Amino acid sequence: MDAVKASESSVPVDFLVVGAGPVGLLTAILLGREGRRVTVVERWPARYPMPRACTIDHEALRILQSAGVMDEHADLFEPSRGERGGYQIRNGDGVLLRAINWNRPGESGWANTNGFYQPDLEEVLEQVAGGMPTVQILRGFAATAVTQDDAGVTLTVVNHSDVASHPQDLRASRLVAADGANSTIRTLVGIESADSEFEADWLVVDYEPLVDRRWEAFVTQYCDPEQPATAVNSGPGRRRFEFMRRADVTTEELNRPEAAWRLMAPWDVTPDNARLERHAVYTFRGRWAKQWQQGRIFLAGDAAHLMPPFLGQGLCAGLRDARALTWRLDLVAAGLAGKSILETYGPERSAHVRVIIDEAIALGEVICELDPIRAAERDARMLAELRDPAAATVEPPQPRLGTPSITADDDPHAGTLSIQGRIEVNGATGLFDDLVGGSWQLIGMAVDPLDEVPQELREWFSRIGGTSARLSDDGDIRDVDGTYRAWFQAHGCRIVLSRPDFYIFGTDAGHDVPHLLQALRAQLRSCTREGGTTVTHEPIEEEARS
Repeated sequence: MDAVKASESSVPVDFLVVGAGPVGLLTAILLGREGRRVTVVERWPARYPMPRACTIDHEALRILQSAGVMDEHADLFEPSRGERGGYQIRNGDGVLLRAINWNRPGESGWANTNGFYQPDLEEVLEQVAGGMPTVQILRGFAATAVTQDDAGVTLTVVNHSDVASHPQDLRASRLVAADGANSTIRTLVGIESADSEFEADWLVVDYEPLVDRRWEAFVTQYCDPEQPATAVNSGPGRRRFEFMRRADVTTEELNRPEAAWRLMAPWDVTPDNARLERHAVYTFRGRWAKQWQQGRIFLAGDAAHLMPPFLGQGLCAGLRDARALTWRLDLVAAGLAGKSILETYGPERSAHVRVIIDEAIALGEVICELDPIRAAERDARMLAELRDPAAATVEPPQPRLGTPSITADDDPHAGTLSIQGRIEVNGATGLFDDLVGGSWQLIGMAVDPLDEVPQELREWFSRIGGTSARLSDDGDIRDVDGTYRAWFQAHGCRIVLSRPDFYIFGTDAGHDVPHLLQALRAQLRSCTREGGTTVTHEPIEEEARS
């Protein structure tokens, strides 16, 4: 959709989203698909044309699937392949120190890790968002002030493309700040960040190979104290190198084309066989917002957290934010949940992403070691670990949600990621979300999960977007590959209830599903107490018009 004048959006909308990167656009799409009116505000007049993030995991692809992106655009993503799990860590002599299994099938029905070209993904997301009647995109508008009151949020913007532009106010019930690491909104509302104190400058070089060449691994980290480096498959037809800045090299010296070619030369990447697309020096660091919500304003993506890229999880974490926040916002908008559920967004996501940040930093400290003696000690330690069969290939991190959380009490599986497998329904074979769907998924293995659920509770579950399914090896919904049967056996249950962001609310051995649904309803209906009086909450539409 072409940018519209700010005056055209003066009628209050349900949500304002600041930032039109992947996280902001996905937020708008997920809310717009539910009929919520969304205005996206972006300070830059056009999409950024250069690559940034270049890896994405199975969970993020399932989130994109839920936004309707994967039907026609699965070819944007190149699954990890290569030897020893696809992700290899080697020392300066090329000796393998550790392998991480990025090649395995992901729990979400997609390849565990994939390379992609971010400009292509952003173009698709903007086309999807711009084609929705509920979403409008304002490009070239910079936020200069934000205020909030009991009824909504007012965002003051200025049109950068018009020198005569005067500040204009946009009004919505709530605002999502997805405006990046240097978030204007985070600064305006005074949210502070915590710092891990990990920091390293790296040159990122993106290029297109002119000669097809097979790489042994999808990602290789070269822990060479002389010159730490990373080689990455960064999407179909593209490759990336990253080189750490040494103390004897200035940022200006490193950020030159000749430096990029010199550093890639040992891998026989030259102007004769490659086209240099971009080179830029980035500071890799770990940071997170101390709070993710202030009243009606929420942070998401890089505005809420930053991490070194060594695990390829930066964008994935932002897309998780978008999905975790939007289902909450939509339920409150529909009057199907008390607004106190919004207060669980930050604790859940912050604790989850902190685990990944910490692991990325730990890996970064391994890779960024420049002292030859300490590097040799590191190599010896990791080689000893590699000889242990149990530690030979390390799995990617899969943390559970933080608390307080919208999950069942005393359930060891609650707050962990659920699965998606292939099923067959009426002769059609595909992924569960595509053929059965549902925001809230209640799945039974060889048992009808709603068999003993009262009608009134069934109707409530349907109103919140719930879907139930009985899976079996030969029934109406067939577990094609045995994915679900294996999962249920491993988890010692027969029924699982998953949330719209695909995290498990709770499981059951097949005896008390009504209790599981009643526990969910109680948490969604929880109300805040204002002035000593328990109050319920009106839908967002009413709040926005009050």
